[in-house]
Amino acid sequence: MRLDKYLTTLGIGSRTQVKELIKKGKITVNGEKILKPDIHIDENNDEVDLNGVNLKYNKFYYYMLNKPAGVLSAVSDNNCKTVIDLLNVTPKKGLFPVGRLDKDTEGLLLITNDGELSHNLLSPTKHVDKTYYVELNGDLIDSDIELFEKGLDIGEKNLTKPAILKILEKRSTALITITEGKYHQVKRMFQAIGLTVTFLKRLTMGPLKLDENLKPGEYRKLTVSEVEALLNNKPRNN
Repeated sequence: MRLDKYLTTLGIGSRTQVKELIKKGKITVNGEKILKPDIHIDENNDEVDLNGVNLKYNKFYYYMLNKPAGVLSAVSDNNCKTVIDLLNVTPKKGLFPVGRLDKDTEGLLLITNDGELSHNLLSPTKHVDKTYYVELNGDLIDSDIELFEKGLDIGEKNLTKPAILKILEKRSTALITITEGKYHQVKRMFQAIGLTVTFLKRLTMGPLKLDENLKPGEYRKLTVSEVEALLNNKPRNN
């Protein structure tokens, strides 16, 4: 692959911009400064550096973000900070959040440029589990577990699909696992039984679990085993 094409594929800049970087001697290949954009490289084996920082060629990138409240699950926005704005990574071009969390909701958010994986995780036919920690303005009762299991009327054509509700020791808190992703679904489900969600945090999505070491706003690359688990995930068929 040509060096300039390699750099644009990584999202370093436009063809004109990367040619300028090369011309200024900012790029090295295997430790050697390169001044010609049309040199061919082996993108899988050659070591390409930009200002001394190694650029490893990958087709897809996967990041786990602990989304903080107050940030939009979007690629860009003219008025509010987005989850992509929180990332200081190269390349950034082409990255997007898989699904969305409400602006005031915290927790696990996968960010990638892998469209096929995103489709598999979000498709209603895949029934991918998502677990949330919930705080409410009142206490839950044991019979609520069965209501969630049967499905709730949240104003849609059909009842929600069966959900797993686990009431915690403090009965105004719970874990809820759903397999859908309707607009404000978790909040609307609790509203259907007369309760208001005061805090919401996503903990899991399919086989992916939020890293407890990540503070709100922090992120990291997925491990090889996490990526493999996502790619090999076989959602249940309800």
